[in-house]
Amino acid sequence: MYLSETRGADSQNKSAPGASGEAGGSPPGDGPEHGGPYGRSPGGAGRLLTGNVLALGMVSFLTDISSEMVTAVLPLYLVFHLGVSTMQFGVLDGLYTGATAALRLVGGHVADRFQRRKTVAGFGYGLSAATKLGFLAAGTSVPLIGLVIGVDRTGKGLRTAPRDAIISLSAPGDGQGRAFGFHRALDTAGALLGPLAAFGVLWLTLDAYDAVFSVSFCVAVLGVLVLTLFVREPGMAPAAGRVPGEAAAGRGLSLRAAAGLLRRAPFRRVVVAVLPLSLVTISDAFLYLLLQQRLDIPAGWLPLLPVGVSVTYLLAAMPFGRLADRYGRSAVVLGGYLAILGCYFLILWGDGVVLLAVALGLRGLGYAATDGVISALAGPLVPKTQRATGLAIVQTGQAVAAMAGAWCFGALWTVVGPRQAVAVMAVGLGLALVLAAVLLRRESALFMRGKEKA
Repeated sequence: MYLSETRGADSQNKSAPGASGEAGGSPPGDGPEHGGPYGRSPGGAGRLLTGNVLALGMVSFLTDISSEMVTAVLPLYLVFHLGVSTMQFGVLDGLYTGATAALRLVGGHVADRFQRRKTVAGFGYGLSAATKLGFLAAGTSVPLIGLVIGVDRTGKGLRTAPRDAIISLSAPGDGQGRAFGFHRALDTAGALLGPLAAFGVLWLTLDAYDAVFSVSFCVAVLGVLVLTLFVREPGMAPAAGRVPGEAAAGRGLSLRAAAGLLRRAPFRRVVVAVLPLSLVTISDAFLYLLLQQRLDIPAGWLPLLPVGVSVTYLLAAMPFGRLADRYGRSAVVLGGYLAILGCYFLILWGDGVVLLAVALGLRGLGYAATDGVISALAGPLVPKTQRATGLAIVQTGQAVAAMAGAWCFGALWTVVGPRQAVAVMAVGLGLALVLAAVLLRRESALFMRGKEKA
């Protein structure tokens, strides 16, 4: 009921006087008086959890239950059931992380150009839901499984930027971190339940992977239904309440204008900062295989390892979002990658149950401090009419870098062994953190100056 009562607030955010920097002739993000990235918004924190933010949180909750059911069993299914090598697993894992990354740009650009962010996001969610049945059709064929993974990631690539743009446009400027923190908390609650559901299905069906894929499909369909029924396109207010010219605001956007976003120095610095960080971040699947090998964990328990990450992520997502809004988003992002670096050190020198618990906890803290906070950092640095495109640029860069990182790590593991591969990634992450700190230093200073003016 609360969802239906608050949906109207989402459609009015863009049409309210002063809600758009473009309406007044000034680019968004130029100062606190326009609700930019460093100042207060007219809406205030009271309208933080609008209907769109709540509904998209539920969509991601259900979708992540579905996707994490599959993600949790993939290492077990591919490595232990099908017997693929670490090199092959690295290729498939990289494909899962970064396949069709360019479609993130397509999804973001189409969503902005035609002002149909919900439609593009819905198509992406529907495509990913359908691929759960594709795993059933692929059977034990590794090439077909790779194809299904590619199509599934196509859906994710199309939906992520438009979805985050809806969240960003539905939340006040000084509450971006909290809105994304709330969304990621529900997203992570789904990620927490997904592996448990997969483990339960495998236990009840005596390791019938087909049952996991079938249940995953049903849950994904529920997520698509919630999106269809409860999410509204930002700016879809009655005609009398719109800012003149708003309806066609996105139709003049071109690919050249989208590429021109990188000429904005603050936005460009964020993009350049996150690329090396993503490149040297070991993927979850490899992290779980490392811990399983290091601690000799029975293979059947592998799907439960993501639960430790998800619990920490769930508990820390909203507090870190509040910290980001109060003390600076770039500072929280850097702290998150420091936590990931600590996870690497534990894998290199830790041992026993302490290694398992703390390593998974640090990985969860890293996600809580980086995932949504990077979107909260980058989103307000671009115009509202290009919000999905701007976020797509950041996310595409991250996906491509993560895909390359997975391939490199798989090759390093094969050639020099797992311990040496982790050491190489740790050195790389340390250097990337130094570069990011230099690039984001100006954004930190501007953020604190804006807070003082507010």
